[in-house]
Amino acid sequence: MYTILSKMTLSSQIREYVIEAPEVARAAKPGQFIVLRLHERGERIPLTIVDADPQAGGVTIVVQEVGKSTREMGDHFHAGGSVLDFAGPLGVPSEIENYGTVICVGGGLGIAPLYPIARGLKKAGNTVIGIIGARSKDLLFYIDRMDAICDELHVMTDDGSTGRKGFTVDPLREILSSRRKIDRVWAIGPAIMMKVCAEVTREFDVPTVVSLNSIMIDGTGMCGGCRVEVGGEAKFACVDGPEFDAHKVNFDLLMSRQSFYHEEERCALDRYLAAEKEKEQREDR
Repeated sequence: MYTILSKMTLSSQIREYVIEAPEVARAAKPGQFIVLRLHERGERIPLTIVDADPQAGGVTIVVQEVGKSTREMGDHFHAGGSVLDFAGPLGVPSEIENYGTVICVGGGLGIAPLYPIARGLKKAGNTVIGIIGARSKDLLFYIDRMDAICDELHVMTDDGSTGRKGFTVDPLREILSSRRKIDRVWAIGPAIMMKVCAEVTREFDVPTVVSLNSIMIDGTGMCGGCRVEVGGEAKFACVDGPEFDAHKVNFDLLMSRQSFYHEEERCALDRYLAAEKEKEQREDR
């Protein structure tokens, strides 16, 4: 069992947890992830390692409550409690070097995995331009943390509720169009966002890296659930990635695969919510 050291609300749907996992904390690097299981009947959830404290043994993860397991985690798993499995670190670490000037683009929950990469790039001596965005202010987080490590930060919301109204790709295109020398771009977020960012950076011939949050089950390459097409070849996001050359990823296939289990996911969430409602009604009697 892995103890939950702390739990903090970042937004109405997003929580930050620090889990006691000393061995994971000692080995973790930017770009890697863990696979978490709440209990014996729980599903395996891949989550990016946002931070790790080798001395205290804490590993920070960020969870958005969108499905059955993440809702259950938010409702019933609190500081002082524990989770059954916390396997990692998994995946290939980010290639952190001094490239020069880099742009780090994070959309929605993609801000969480972007943060340690941007921090690592800054520590390596890069000039870091950050672009983060979400549908609305309620879904934005880590603005202060990103501002502290970026030489320049652009905050975007679809509805204009905070920062500038628009999409993360808007300042990306503007910066590249200005002919400012950009040596590399990282883009992490929804698949459609990464696809659009890749299309823009391809126009300007700027190397671009994306982190693919495709469907994962075991996290070790055995199940094949996270299979993606990169450069015309089959790759597994859990062991070959999660980072890949954005200009070689077949995003249309990726998005198609991500929709395979929407019905099952909806049914699982509906059953969970119904059970929770029934439980509340019994307690009120």
